[in-house]
Amino acid sequence: MALAVSGLVLLPGCDLSSKKATAQDLEAFLSPSQEDLLAQVVDTIIPATDTPGARDLNVHLFVQKMVTDCYEKEAQENLVKGLQALKAKAKQQHGKVFKACSTEERIALLRAMEQSGDTAAQEFYKLVKGLTVRGYMNSEYVMMNLTHYEAVPGHYYGCVPVDSITLS
Repeated sequence: MALAVSGLVLLPGCDLSSKKATAQDLEAFLSPSQEDLLAQVVDTIIPATDTPGARDLNVHLFVQKMVTDCYEKEAQENLVKGLQALKAKAKQQHGKVFKACSTEERIALLRAMEQSGDTAAQEFYKLVKGLTVRGYMNSEYVMMNLTHYEAVPGHYYGCVPVDSITLS
């Protein structure tokens, strides 16, 4: 009887479907053009060198997912407004889209946002830069190839000979 009751209590809470989360499950609040601009921004913050850049490791998707799931609505709106402001500033200062700007021009645009008197621009830059660094440093590529992460550090040797000096 207790087994039947516990089964009735436990089973409705279990999700037995085989659906796994995919990249398409990302509830995007950014348009495709805004997502591409975000990818360009993270690639400017951490560009590709002899190692992959932030865009190559899809850090822009990490930034978008974190802002969607872990931040308040104001941060989401600030991200969208910041991307729009960056797009407008690139067009105004250089007469072209952010993607077409040179690396130096991109860096100058982002630095201007960082040092701007506008708190919204500063918050946008701080948010994107912080999440870019976090996403890059926690990516599988960096953890496995650059920091040589081990899930369990060290190794346990269970059967080793012990001599009398070790025992004393």
